[in-house]
Amino acid sequence: MAKARARHILVKSVEACEVLKNQINAGETDFAAAAKSHSNCPSGQQGGDLGEFSPGQMVKEFNDLVFSEALNTVHGPVKTPFGYHLIEITSRTD
Repeated sequence: MAKARARHILVKSVEACEVLKNQINAGETDFAAAAKSHSNCPSGQQGGDLGEFSPGQMVKEFNDLVFSEALNTVHGPVKTPFGYHLIEITSRTD
C-alpha cells in the first residue's frame, strides 16, 4: 500500500501562503522554521511534520497533491476546508 510523509504550513489567507512560499523558495527562511512561526496547525511545533500516512487519511485536496506531485518541492497554496496550505512531500512509496 502507498504511503507518504509530508509537512505543511496552514495559514488563513492565500496571500500569507504566497509570502511564506516566496520566502522559503528565496532561502530567506526554511520550511520548518516558517511552520513553527506561522502555522495554525499543532504540527507547526514539529516543523509542520505530519508523519507517515496512507491515501485517504487526509482531506481530498491534500491527498491528491501528496500522492501525485514531486517530492522535496514546496507546493501550494492548496485550499482546504481548514485554510491554505504549503505542502512539502518528503517521501512516498507506491
